[in-house]
Amino acid sequence: MPALTYLIVLMVVPLTLVIAYAFLTAGRFGGVQGPVTLDNIGRLFEPLYLGILVSSVVNAGLATFFAFLIGFPAALAITRLPATWQTAALVAVVLPFWTNFLIRTYAWIILLNREGILSDALGLVGLGPVDFLYTRQAVILGLTYAYIPLMVLPIYASLQRLDPTLLEAARNLGAGPWRRFRTILLPLTLPGIITGCLFVFIPSLGNFVIPELLGGGNSQMIGNLVRDQFLKSRDWPFGSALALMVLALLVVIVMFQASASRRTRRWGA
Repeated sequence: MPALTYLIVLMVVPLTLVIAYAFLTAGRFGGVQGPVTLDNIGRLFEPLYLGILVSSVVNAGLATFFAFLIGFPAALAITRLPATWQTAALVAVVLPFWTNFLIRTYAWIILLNREGILSDALGLVGLGPVDFLYTRQAVILGLTYAYIPLMVLPIYASLQRLDPTLLEAARNLGAGPWRRFRTILLPLTLPGIITGCLFVFIPSLGNFVIPELLGGGNSQMIGNLVRDQFLKSRDWPFGSALALMVLALLVVIVMFQASASRRTRRWGA
């Protein structure tokens, strides 16, 4: 009963309100009013909003890709540590989560601005100063840093369940590192990789703090647009329609993840 109450109050009721608001009309001073309309859904297909959605998907996808490039080797390295050091390494991975999210983001502002450490370092070798801040690259970097622990942990869990004798047998049969990765590591850890990608992509897609602070408004994402509709434009119906569009996209992604996981389990069996 407590779990059911939790789901109803914090998930079913808000989602029902968002769905209902998406088909109503914005009030003159905020809020919603009748009549029921499909105009908000139609506005979603305007080039401006589709462009922001595509840009958001690309930014979140790149952040997920870079998180995988860093997270997989990191998880693999942790599994090869002695057992006592693995716990310390995992704590080091999740340690940034113990710090306030805004503080960590502001730290990147200090690092990336024109007078920051990175720009000064490039200046010493004649390549600076460089404006890293308020660029799309800064947003992707911030998203990658913010959510990379969510990539490392699922991959680490998959690697821990991997039978090490499979890699040893492949090595004894003459398989090189790339072939062992392609034929053993990658297929058998695919569920963890897909889960990690999902954990990074979903919050990256809806994040509005990092694009606001590191992008400076130059790299608007769908999360910023939804926030602005509710808090600035006071157009709750269109904000709800945008939220539904994102939700529909995420449902498709989750269904793909579930299907891929089932195929992987069947292949492993």
